[in-house]
Amino acid sequence: MAITPTREDKFSFGLWTIGYNGADPFGGPTRPPLDVVDGVENLARLGAYGLTFHDDDLFAFGSTESARQLQIDRVKQACADTGLIIPMITTNLFSAPVFKDGGFTSNDRSVRRFALRKVLRNLDLAAELGAKTFVMWGGREGAEYDAAKDIRSALERYREAVNLLGDYVTDKGYDIRFAIEPKPNEPRGDILLPTVGHAMAFITTLERPELVGVNPEVGHEQMAGLNFAAGIAQALYQGKLFHIDLNGQRGIKYDQDLVFGHGDLHNAFALVDLLENGGPNGGPAYDGPRHFDYKPSRTEDITGVWDSAAANIQTYLLLKERAKAFRADPEVQQMLAASMVPELAQPTLAAGESYDDLLADRASYEDFDTDAYFGGKGFGFVRLQQLALEHLLGAR
Repeated sequence: MAITPTREDKFSFGLWTIGYNGADPFGGPTRPPLDVVDGVENLARLGAYGLTFHDDDLFAFGSTESARQLQIDRVKQACADTGLIIPMITTNLFSAPVFKDGGFTSNDRSVRRFALRKVLRNLDLAAELGAKTFVMWGGREGAEYDAAKDIRSALERYREAVNLLGDYVTDKGYDIRFAIEPKPNEPRGDILLPTVGHAMAFITTLERPELVGVNPEVGHEQMAGLNFAAGIAQALYQGKLFHIDLNGQRGIKYDQDLVFGHGDLHNAFALVDLLENGGPNGGPAYDGPRHFDYKPSRTEDITGVWDSAAANIQTYLLLKERAKAFRADPEVQQMLAASMVPELAQPTLAAGESYDDLLADRASYEDFDTDAYFGGKGFGFVRLQQLALEHLLGAR
């Protein structure tokens, strides 16, 4: 069953995703390069609304000014012709040999200065193209050896860089926010700011924390064995979900970048429910791009590339439909109430109640029947999850 996407669904793709040529550490390309205009036209045909890119995706590292401008003009015209927008761009500080020890946190000060200049130039481009979000993935910001990197100094240099970028967009009047993309490892053995929690803690140290949020990626959190939907819930709770990368991952291994849902399907269902409905108790749903950061399998030809792009969209829309049915099911609502899921939204202390009032309440401790929870009172979570599964499978 195919569902037709609309621009209001806000599906976007990275140029590096559809443009992935199949090369990996053990073998070269299996597909020819993809032209950016072809990419834009095909995404528009599939119902996407946005294209994102690193600078080096659009024009090669070290390009002449004329070659760089030619590609900028081409993507601008292609977007104008199709109606696609560019909601986010980012800077590649990880591919070129100069960044082999990082960009913002390289031990070499001259490399750090070069990295900042590269990003500042790309911020100007982001403003020119109307991008509202600037993602920062520190793929080389890390180390393999403990003795090789002073982590406290590295974090200070990271902070210095992000503070400078915040000053720049503020002084220039750019309507741009930053989103840090966490990842625990690969290509570095250990990457700085490896999880959503690390990144959000780092943001509190910045001079302009209101300008900086997170761009979590499904596979990155799951590589660390974490629950992606739970991490997104916390990012929403703290008002820091500025962007999101959707893909599939099957367990704790290398970054697979599978099609969204082609991994932990249960968690993908929970994620879409959260993004679209705000979770079981409602709350802040996400209104930004549903951005796919995946790689078409090395086994595929160009037809397979577009089949896989369409598969991301279809999987999301199917899960959105299933989540809507799940929420509308009277038995689900009954089980949610029986499991006391809505009760968690009720404050533990009554309005105006103090700790003295709590201490004086015998029902809360002295007369509380803890024995009722042994062999008696249960929460029904298994039945609730089974209902979710049945909706996910289309059995209800």
